[in-house]
Amino acid sequence: MAPAVFKTDEAEDLGLAGSIPVRLRFIFHWAGLCSSSVVDLRRNVPRTDAVLADPRLVTAAERLGRPLVKAAVNQAQERARAGAIAPAQVAESVLEALRALGPLRRVINATGVLLHTNLGRAPLSASAIRAVTTAAGPTDVEFDLETGTRGRRGRGAMAALAAAVPAAEAVHVVNNNAAALVLAATALASGREIVISRGELVEIGDGFRIPDLLVSTGARLREVGTTNRTHLSDYADAIGPGTGFVLKVHPSNFRVEGFTGAVEVDELAGLGVPVVVDIGSGLLEREPSLPGEPAAADVLRAGADLVTASGDKLLGGPQAGLLLGRRDIVERLRRHPLARALRVDKLTLAALEATLRDPAPPVVSALHADPALLAKRAETIAATLRLAGVDAAAVPSLATVGGGGAPGVTLPSAAVSLPFGLAGRLRSHEPAVVGRIENDRLLLDLRAVPPEEDGELLRTVTG
Repeated sequence: MAPAVFKTDEAEDLGLAGSIPVRLRFIFHWAGLCSSSVVDLRRNVPRTDAVLADPRLVTAAERLGRPLVKAAVNQAQERARAGAIAPAQVAESVLEALRALGPLRRVINATGVLLHTNLGRAPLSASAIRAVTTAAGPTDVEFDLETGTRGRRGRGAMAALAAAVPAAEAVHVVNNNAAALVLAATALASGREIVISRGELVEIGDGFRIPDLLVSTGARLREVGTTNRTHLSDYADAIGPGTGFVLKVHPSNFRVEGFTGAVEVDELAGLGVPVVVDIGSGLLEREPSLPGEPAAADVLRAGADLVTASGDKLLGGPQAGLLLGRRDIVERLRRHPLARALRVDKLTLAALEATLRDPAPPVVSALHADPALLAKRAETIAATLRLAGVDAAAVPSLATVGGGGAPGVTLPSAAVSLPFGLAGRLRSHEPAVVGRIENDRLLLDLRAVPPEEDGELLRTVTG
């Protein structure tokens, strides 16, 4: 900007006339004001150590590392010095910049969905988390410490899985349940037919469909029956020399009601060809609270030759595909070349073994939570929030299993009801809190929230 030039009378009106030329006196006065403003602005920018001491940034440093957080602080300070943000906004600016960086963020699951697929399904138990930490370094995953020679990969996890399902002659693990089906179809039915009911041609999420998955292996599908009814004779008429196996898929994420009919595993077992059953949810033994959910042990005792299931659903472990069944079939799958591409890493093996040996992983505890105790927790949290000036109330709620397990089953629960406008702020917190919107209120359902996280929930809402 060009310096201002004043006439003598204008300079006198502004008090700028004197022995020094008016123009210079004005320039010096203007420069002094600017210099003073810059100095004051810089003095107001908080020091680096003061910003890093913010509890939220301390937590972020534990998650992302101090160097990354410090670099973000320095960038925010420069923005404040340039006037792009107010000095008081430095910490918030750092948090906003860090949200898009680093590993996955921790979330408190207050949705009322025990196995929320978008939140990673089953949370690991404390013992499984310790096992993963140990497995992060060098381990004996494929080494026999006693003999000093190569050992079977993941033998501890395989032994734990075999002990959990004695009805299985042999077991194997791949990276998810879809991989288990792909391996079975490739090894047992590539170039051959898989006989499956039309009522079980399911879509498993994000547009992935069982028929497309199976056909991608080189197998041909032989669809039998109708959407709502399939008879044993439908299967029997379809079986021939080109049949690889009969596949039965549990409709774990939907229900068909009314005039329906399906063939049970014990009937299919008499058809003279291998029977593969995808139970989906990973329930190994019968669960009284989920009477309609098939368990691997029951299906094997009914005559299934091979059962596939997920590890990160009702089992409560890491993402994995479980293969349980006849020794010759499991061994054929284990030795197939594709098995190498689908194998799990040491972290999964460690978490799976610890989960199988744990008497009550978090999902099991949530499934068996006492509704009366949930209501008491909700009342306590809501009362504390009201004292802090928050519009909160304890309300009854209905939770679900989720994750493709026990469709239509609801579990009595309790929730803290809050203004729905809080949802966005809670999601941006560290840890994030995710609830559900119902009747224009934000509900924080407690069935999937461990009691030890109640304090964090309170601090997040009031913070």
